[in-house]
Amino acid sequence: MTVSVVLFTADLRLHDQPALRAALKQGREVVPLFVRDGRIEAAGFATPNRTAFLADCLAALDAALRERGGRLVVRSGDVAETVCKVAAEAGAADVHMSADVSGYAQRREDRLRAALAADGRRLHVHDGVVTAVPPGAVTPQSKDHFAVFGAYARQWEQQQLRAPLGAPRTVRVPEGIGSERMPSRAALRDVSAGLAGGGEAEGRARLAAWGRDGMAAYEDRHDDLAGDATSRLSPHLHFGTVSPVEAVHRARKKGGPGAAAFVRQLCWRDFHHQVLAARPRAAVEDYRTRHDRWRTEEGARAEVEAWQQGRTGYPVVDAAMRQLAHEGWMHNRGRLLTASFLAKTLYVDWRAGARHFLRLLVDGDLANNQLNWQWVAGTGTDSRPNRVFNPVTQGKRYDPDGAYVRRWVPELAGIEGRAVHEPWKLPARERARYDYPDPLIDLADGLARFRRARGKE
Repeated sequence: MTVSVVLFTADLRLHDQPALRAALKQGREVVPLFVRDGRIEAAGFATPNRTAFLADCLAALDAALRERGGRLVVRSGDVAETVCKVAAEAGAADVHMSADVSGYAQRREDRLRAALAADGRRLHVHDGVVTAVPPGAVTPQSKDHFAVFGAYARQWEQQQLRAPLGAPRTVRVPEGIGSERMPSRAALRDVSAGLAGGGEAEGRARLAAWGRDGMAAYEDRHDDLAGDATSRLSPHLHFGTVSPVEAVHRARKKGGPGAAAFVRQLCWRDFHHQVLAARPRAAVEDYRTRHDRWRTEEGARAEVEAWQQGRTGYPVVDAAMRQLAHEGWMHNRGRLLTASFLAKTLYVDWRAGARHFLRLLVDGDLANNQLNWQWVAGTGTDSRPNRVFNPVTQGKRYDPDGAYVRRWVPELAGIEGRAVHEPWKLPARERARYDYPDPLIDLADGLARFRRARGKE
């Protein structure tokens, strides 16, 4: 009886799962395998929030497989060594997995292919699973990737996406393949109190509800900080409990300006993935414009700590940072404002901010986190690298009555309306009632410093 192994990585679902489908087509039995990668854990990427969400995803995947007669096999260790060992135990000649984009993912694939080949086994890698359009499928003439989003988006929109695959009805797993116990969220410490639940069922329910109740208004409301009118699908896309291919198909079927705006965000996600696939060093190095005059995290420790704690004196920045700490997630407009404040107003190296985000974001992945930070910092793909987001102006525009600030900065709850965005302008007697710091820096001073430094480059 032919047996194949399916290695799950960032694709923790049964619906629209090409690797699993191919393995089931190839043989009557499969070993659905997830390896708790020792290299990722040693590198510090397995943070409490992502580990907790992952635990939910694995439990849900195991339950869904058991409903179909199967189960999930979980092992820990080096991926190449572990997969080879499981393949030998099962007598499997073929291993299937989904392609991924980071430098580490590419090296992992190469190591696994070589290790399997040494044992006389084959690795099959499936594209278009982690992204809607595979990296490299859309390229400019004589180049390996697009560096400008607009040009990429025009070609991306013309691509014919494959039809989403249904979940298999039956999954047969050979006897005798041992598994570790499923990890549990309850066993973890330092998980954000408001962290959402993970798993394919959760992700699919959110995608369905979003298409039904939220997508139509997305174009008009996606920057509404207090309205919380975004899909919140990013953690599910990061862990692959929702298929980006299916998300695009559903949105296009619904149609309308809101759906088109949502699809554009999925295109942005693919854009960043194709950049990182072609330039893996962009995870740690300036992608386009090298900039060496940043203040370091050590040199600006007090300011960085105030930013991390949501105590900068700028209410909308502090609200967003506190949302991040509580939920392990932040509204996209908040990400832009907080990143701009650190990199361009405080003038701190973007890598310091990116590291903090990766410590807390449940959806934190290298493609979106690092390249969005570079976009804001002016070292990435933004065609206007010197733009600076003013937190007061942005707060008044996207949180006009201050509801978002009052939700996350409760010490300012007594300030009504737009005045909450500038508490330092209140009369001294009234200001004394609020336990809230003065601004870390005058915005005009920060802007002048930024322009002086950039003018020297």
